Amino acid sequence: MTPYDALPGGLHDDPSRSFTMASRYYTDPLIFEEEKERIFARSWLFAGHESTLKAPGSYRVVEIADESLALVRGRDGVLRCFYNVCQHRAHRVLKGSGTLGPVVTCPYHAWAYNLDGSLRTARGCENVRDFDKSAFSLKQVRVDTMLGLVFVNLDAEALPFGEQYAGLEDDILRWMPRAASLEPACQRDFALKANWKVVIDNFQECYHCEPAHPAFVDMVEMPTYRNRTHQYWSAQTSDKPRSNRSTAYDFETGDVDFGYAGYFVWPNLTIWLMPGEPNLMTLQMLPDGPEGCVEHLHWHSLGGELTQQSEAAIDYVVDVLQPEDIALCESVHAGLKSRGYDRGRFIVDSGRSHISEHAVHHFHRLVMQAMEGGPLPVPQAAE
Repeated sequence: MTPYDALPGGLHDDPSRSFTMASRYYTDPLIFEEEKERIFARSWLFAGHESTLKAPGSYRVVEIADESLALVRGRDGVLRCFYNVCQHRAHRVLKGSGTLGPVVTCPYHAWAYNLDGSLRTARGCENVRDFDKSAFSLKQVRVDTMLGLVFVNLDAEALPFGEQYAGLEDDILRWMPRAASLEPACQRDFALKANWKVVIDNFQECYHCEPAHPAFVDMVEMPTYRNRTHQYWSAQTSDKPRSNRSTAYDFETGDVDFGYAGYFVWPNLTIWLMPGEPNLMTLQMLPDGPEGCVEHLHWHSLGGELTQQSEAAIDYVVDVLQPEDIALCESVHAGLKSRGYDRGRFIVDSGRSHISEHAVHHFHRLVMQAMEGGPLPVPQAAE
């Protein structure tokens, strides 16, 4: 058996012996269609911050896996998620975001629902034989939260978020103790000509940091940089900054004196903790067909306020780091379509050093497990 054909997709269970995932998994439109069902309709997906849905009646519509979903805060204070489709004739019930009164009313035929999803009134139903209002509640979608971040899952049989991503919350709090107190401060969006998995691949390793991100390397003490993988998430951290006066941005040490902490949360969310005062950044990669994706960046801070230091960090990410990564990802995606390439080989050393690509292998194994079946990847950490 060779590393090339050991597991589905040509992967080997040992990242140091494994080839990468075949290029067709990034470029084939049929595979992209399968991903919608096998990955995005069966995973916990980030849907914003709970603080934007504080008040009873507050709501927000999100689009996930070709589905329109409505997050609604009930009068009882419970946050629920519904398929955004009326149970009469399938019209969309809500648009955008805002605050509801005591009911939500479909604009088509005015069927009205309580904020817990139960049908309150259906015009004329009193004259319909054997009409049972309890049979026409809005269909619910599973929703959960972690540190104020909201996640939804279309799969009714999926493991609870806290069980599937065991240890993630505690690991974030180790680096950012006040993470649960942070609120959204600003948002930026980016459109990329690259498959969403190319962008996750890029996030999952710092092998490219020294040649491609000089300001990041000037800020972070790279010899302390390590990547640890868990079942459905991974963490890459640097114990200390190289300097708090770097070409990236200047900062004062915050709650914890660290260089950087970044998390991948299967399948398409990354969480960044930058050095300095308390902050948490989410960067989510949403597919836009097999040839592109949209990145949504949300910066969270204490009270949702932007200080001078926060603005400096955001400017670095938006104006320097993101353009560097976007150019890399778009070049990779173009290369994946070449007749001169099919797959490459991971660089993984025995010590799982700061240049090791074992976390990219971990992500590829998760993709293959979802798409083709097979065993889950084994967690990897520095020896």
